Amino acid sequence: MRLIVARCEVRYSGRLDALLPEALRLIMVKSDGSVMVHADTGGYKPQNWMTPPTVVEFEGEDPVTHMVVRKRAGATEDRLDIAISEVVSDVTHDMGEAAALEKDGVERHLQELLAEQPHWCGEGFRLVKREWATDIGPVDLMCRDAEDGWVAVEIKRVATIDAVEQLTRYLERLREDPAMAEITGVLAAQQIKPQARTLAESRGLRCVEVDLAVLRGEREPDLTLFV
Repeated sequence: MRLIVARCEVRYSGRLDALLPEALRLIMVKSDGSVMVHADTGGYKPQNWMTPPTVVEFEGEDPVTHMVVRKRAGATEDRLDIAISEVVSDVTHDMGEAAALEKDGVERHLQELLAEQPHWCGEGFRLVKREWATDIGPVDLMCRDAEDGWVAVEIKRVATIDAVEQLTRYLERLREDPAMAEITGVLAAQQIKPQARTLAESRGLRCVEVDLAVLRGEREPDLTLFV
């Protein structure tokens, strides 16, 4: 992770235009391509940010004088131009593999159980691989459906809009491979927030709520009576 405290001006262009006038700010660049620009106020929320996948370019060395962050967003390109007039601090920390974002115990357990019982994610599903690697992170479960189509499954304890965005990014990346051009996505969670469900379904993603006790075999699944 690279942390730069600098006096800078930040211009955003893309779906809209925005300008942060020159001021002292913290620029955080993570190894996954995330870039966040923070002020000393405003709590945890950055003043501007870019989520991966991104391309980050630096101009100047010791000190850096300019940063450009680019991200393709459909037919347009989102772009952050950060003009740096003074660098107060510029440090890079190796956070190590142990610091990478990990699923909590419940999510790990859900993933293990659903890998053993993928039919809970969809009828006829069979597991191909857990933790299917992509260059922006691993897909929890990669499966084939009853028609032998590819399906990416993202697993959460509580699924929010962030989970939908995460699965969407994986699918966009995977569809770049012609062999997976028709891949579909499933969001599986103990609880799916209503806003997340609405967004997921609008993007053609399936939502599945799973019961940890049923997966563990601690109780029988609820029966649905069809009349």
